[in-house]
Amino acid sequence: MSFDTDAWLERRKLSRRLNWWRFIAVIALLAAGLGGLWWLDPGNVIGRREDHVARLEIAGVIGENPWWAKKLKEAGDDPHVKAVIIYVNSPGGSTYGGEQLYTNIRKLAAHKPVVAVIGTLGASAGYMTAIAADRVFARETSLTGSIGVLFQTAEFSQLLGKLGVTAESIASGPLKDQPSPIKPLSPEGRAELRRMVMETYDWFVGLVAERRQLPRDTVLKLADGRVYTGRDALNQGLIDQLGGMEEARAWLAESRAIPAGLPLRDIPPEPPAEGWRGMASMAVSSLFGKSLFPERLRLDGLISLWHPE
Repeated sequence: MSFDTDAWLERRKLSRRLNWWRFIAVIALLAAGLGGLWWLDPGNVIGRREDHVARLEIAGVIGENPWWAKKLKEAGDDPHVKAVIIYVNSPGGSTYGGEQLYTNIRKLAAHKPVVAVIGTLGASAGYMTAIAADRVFARETSLTGSIGVLFQTAEFSQLLGKLGVTAESIASGPLKDQPSPIKPLSPEGRAELRRMVMETYDWFVGLVAERRQLPRDTVLKLADGRVYTGRDALNQGLIDQLGGMEEARAWLAESRAIPAGLPLRDIPPEPPAEGWRGMASMAVSSLFGKSLFPERLRLDGLISLWHPE
């Protein structure tokens, strides 16, 4: 009889342990399911399928970014997104990256209200991004403007000569190897590069004149590459209003009938890391930031970037 009691107690203990592990397994499956939803649709999981104002942060050096283009299109197609706030904190970047953002924001603005808020810095291609919105806000001490284009290169022929290295270049035409790191820039090459820079500069000036409704001659005087504080930019007509997120929400409520009580939802600024390589890259980035590989070094082509030396 004692043996039966002991066996029954042991079976009861095992049953309790089994139930406990079943409970843990259910919790783990629920967590995995929620994690999978976030992975597939980061930032817009359960409970977020409601009317809201979306916020996309454009930070750091701007380059070609298909993710931003995708998310801006999704915001335009999503009926729950009632307005979009573009938060800019960028010194600029490539002219192509700025043009891509400008074009996609203008497409979005054709369907729903878009405002831009400039944070600490919204210069060059960052300013180009901001003026695509219906209204531009900045704080009094924000830095913006720096309207201009540049092309930078380096030439090492004298250094190579001191090292006893002779470099050769065989090109199909006089401009094919211009600019070159192994020989000085020719007058023809310099003239062609300047033509390309000024053509893009004229395009940038035209965007500012159109979006800010300023005479082209006025913009040309402002577009000498200098940065402006938010207060200066307001006085020059480069922005619409001093303020930040609160002022932007108030303007949307007053001018676009977007209720101020709608929740603000962040659009993920970058896609989730994929696989172990993506996770490793994200970990390195979080540990070292931009100290190992300055973003400027990864920019190709024409640049609209404010970077005081």
